[in-house]
Amino acid sequence: MADSCITIERITKRYPGQTEDTLKGIDLTIAKGDRYGILGPNGAGKTTLISILCGLQEPSSGHFYYWGDSEINKIEVKQQLGFVPQEYAFYGELSPMQNLEYFGAMYKLSRAEIKSRSLDILNILGLSEVKNKKVGVFSGGMKRRMNLAIGIIHQPAVIFLDEPTVGVDVQSKMAIIKLLEHLNEEGATIIYTSHHLDEAEEFCNRVALIDHGEIIIKGNTQHLLQEHEVDLKGLLINLTGESYRD
Repeated sequence: MADSCITIERITKRYPGQTEDTLKGIDLTIAKGDRYGILGPNGAGKTTLISILCGLQEPSSGHFYYWGDSEINKIEVKQQLGFVPQEYAFYGELSPMQNLEYFGAMYKLSRAEIKSRSLDILNILGLSEVKNKKVGVFSGGMKRRMNLAIGIIHQPAVIFLDEPTVGVDVQSKMAIIKLLEHLNEEGATIIYTSHHLDEAEEFCNRVALIDHGEIIIKGNTQHLLQEHEVDLKGLLINLTGESYRD
């Protein structure tokens, strides 16, 4: 059995003023080296769950812990997590190098580490030629790649990605996915959400489908699709229905 990376036990979340829980007792184990897709309709609770696992929010009840150790220091854990949000998380008036210097310093990297890693990442993501230009003038695809660069500058052991390829062109999408595959091959565990289900089907080795704050199915991606004789999009529709989710 693969070593555990994240163990989630009966996590619930109710926001102030709500009458129902956004998350309703989530149980999940993510193994080291997984490319784990957390998928579902709008409002299912995907982003809330990721925010809790990243330490950005507190659960209302339940527990989660990393690497099989419930006593591990939360600050130590955060140093090993990378979070790439759907919203842009950089300073538009700064250049790629300046942004990476700032965020690298937050993770207590040395100047030499920041410079070396920044140049490598920007080269891989096709941003080296604009490394000194203001990020605010970049195209959507370039901004997405910049978002990813910031999330991985400190070489995290666990990477969370919330819609990492939304609104990008084919070239940017390929560059992002290729880099994520490389990071996973190097040992990083990746937790991924997206509405691009064809991309998720190809990228994720395991998935959990969430609806109304509950996991409705989870397991090995290809095994689930073979068992239900559908693609991932068909499986989601079969289990959650065709009604609009605004």
